[in-house]
Amino acid sequence: MKKSTDDLMKILRSKSSVDEYFDENDSEIFFGSLSELIDFFMARKGLTKAEVVKRSGMNRGYCYEIIGGKTPKNISRDKVMMLCFGLSLTVDESQQLLKKSGYAPLYARDTRDSIIIFCLENHINIVNTNIKLGEYNLEPLE
Repeated sequence: MKKSTDDLMKILRSKSSVDEYFDENDSEIFFGSLSELIDFFMARKGLTKAEVVKRSGMNRGYCYEIIGGKTPKNISRDKVMMLCFGLSLTVDESQQLLKKSGYAPLYARDTRDSIIIFCLENHINIVNTNIKLGEYNLEPLE
């Protein structure tokens, strides 16, 4: 968080809609749960649950559980990353989801993470991301 609460209040008062405020300050906003953050991103991107599930490459039932707020306590970092691809998140948005899930952010000095960062930045889907990881003999997201 970089802005003070007072700064955020001033910004909020100057906006014509709360959506505009969220769009410009999403990294400053606290969302109480992982499912609330997922819901926010789905609404922001105009995605349905079915679209997120399909794009994520995850097991359908498991992904619906996560989206529905029944997040298993042992959700892996890879599953969170797959969800990032399903939600078509940017790197910054992905960092938020990782943080909310209790995981370390993507790290550009790590070979696997740097490939994932590149793929997120270039809107490469999960299938082609896993192919790119395989080209470097790295584990796919699964």
